[in-house]
Amino acid sequence: MDSMDRSILKCLSENSRQSATEISRTVHLSIAAVIERIRKLERNGIIRQYTIVTDQRKMGNEVTALMEVSLEHPGYYEGFTKAMRENDHIVSCDYLTGDYDFMLKIQTRSSETLEQLHRMIKSIKGVSGTKTYFVLKQIKSGLTAVTET
Repeated sequence: MDSMDRSILKCLSENSRQSATEISRTVHLSIAAVIERIRKLERNGIIRQYTIVTDQRKMGNEVTALMEVSLEHPGYYEGFTKAMRENDHIVSCDYLTGDYDFMLKIQTRSSETLEQLHRMIKSIKGVSGTKTYFVLKQIKSGLTAVTET
């Protein structure tokens, strides 16, 4: 992967619906070369999927929260992660080092639905502790970082 591939990825990360023509103008490469590079990035698994970013407030989700979760023992990992994958309000679940085992990003309708979700998470077998933060304002959002190495 070279700097041209990174430039193409940056274009796609900003808008995955951009045409090869638009990308070719931005990166100063022929349309055919852009298409071939995108196909190669897909074949090599660098581009895994194309997706959308929704406005959560317009979707009815007024509350965004971050929740740290600790498990009593690593043996509870599978059950916990399965429950997180199955819950639509959990937008991300990261396994961590440090004082807590997981960081969850939650988007939900209200503080009441967050409370219900909090009670559900605390009732999952093996969960020993949580710490929840309300997000006041999102400053930066990005699905992927495309940087030089």
